[in-house]
Amino acid sequence: MLNRLVLGIILLLPTCVVSANDSLVHFQSNYSVKETANRFEKIANSKGITIFARVDHQKNAQNVDMELAPSEVIIFGNPKVGTPLMQCQQSVAIDLPQKVHISQDNNGQVWLAYNSPTYLQERHNIKGCEETLNKIAVVLNKLSMATVAK
Repeated sequence: MLNRLVLGIILLLPTCVVSANDSLVHFQSNYSVKETANRFEKIANSKGITIFARVDHQKNAQNVDMELAPSEVIIFGNPKVGTPLMQCQQSVAIDLPQKVHISQDNNGQVWLAYNSPTYLQERHNIKGCEETLNKIAVVLNKLSMATVAK
């Protein structure tokens, strides 16, 4: 009975994949791109996170008579978190505010992805901001898990 319970819990957990080079973290979503983006935006807003922009790449492609699978980017952040990171290494500003990319692959599967904070740390040689980077990692994970949860 306990084994079935554990298996059931595992099957209900969202799929999370970190790419081979650990630069992107992917979460599989059971919702459409639009619904996943709407859910992310609503959850982020409820946590006091600022949504700076939302870009619908598919719509923009259609506006120039081109085709693209559903794809949206949400640009979001909190200056109380991003500023200390830039104080450690100002070049990280090129990757801030944070972004999530929500897209549909060729098999119709929807994915939510973001840059791993570890990747940002390595890319910008950030030193002395481990606590901030860990906080960002936890927040991104929780936002993503809540967004794709059934």
